[in-house]
Amino acid sequence: MRTPSDVQPLRIANAGQAIRHVFIRNLELLAQIGIHGHEKGKLQPVRINVDLAVEDAVVLEDRLEKVVDYETITKKIRGLVGKGHINLAETMAERIAALCFEDARVKRARVRVEKLHALPGAESAGVEIERERLPR
Repeated sequence: MRTPSDVQPLRIANAGQAIRHVFIRNLELLAQIGIHGHEKGKLQPVRINVDLAVEDAVVLEDRLEKVVDYETITKKIRGLVGKGHINLAETMAERIAALCFEDARVKRARVRVEKLHALPGAESAGVEIERERLPR
C-alpha cells in the first residue's frame, strides 16, 4: 500500500526564478471536521501536507526572519484546527492556504487535507488544492 510519503510532489524549488520550496509533511492532528451527525462534536484524525513556493532570499545570514518559517505555519494550522468545527476538508484546505499567504513571500501554496477514518477500507480520503497569490 502506498503511503503519503510515497507520493512525490511536483518540483517547486527553482533557482532560475529564485523560488525556495518550504514544506510540512504528514502533520497529524485531531480535528472537529465533517458534515455527518456522527462526526459532530467529535475529534477525528487528519493528516495535513503543505508545499509552498517562496521567494528565495539572496542573503540568509543564517537568520530565521530571512525565511518562511515552517514552525510558524504549523502553529497557525494548529490554531485553526483548534478553533472548532469545520464541515469540509475543502474549507480547511482553503483556510490553511490563506494562513500561508499571510507571509508576503509565499507565492503559491499546495495544501492536502486527509481524513484518516473517513471511509471503511481506505487509509484516507480528502482533498488537495493549489492556490497562487493574486497580483496586487
